[in-house]
Amino acid sequence: MQSNMVNGREKDKWELALDVQVQVLQQCQNDKNVPSCSLCSEYIPCPTRQTYIKAVYESMNKGSGGGFEF
Repeated sequence: MQSNMVNGREKDKWELALDVQVQVLQQCQNDKNVPSCSLCSEYIPCPTRQTYIKAVYESMNKGSGGGFEF
């Protein structure tokens, strides 16, 4: 069970969306029996991983937009 609280406050919509994507990603890894996406044959083109990455970025920038560069 996931908590809707973090650091004594309620999670915002981006954090909640990230929680969902973490669960989806972990289920995918379990289904494919891999401990990490990097060990999966679909690593780069994987839509599940791409959606997770987008959710991570959005939870960090809180919808303020901008680029995502490494």
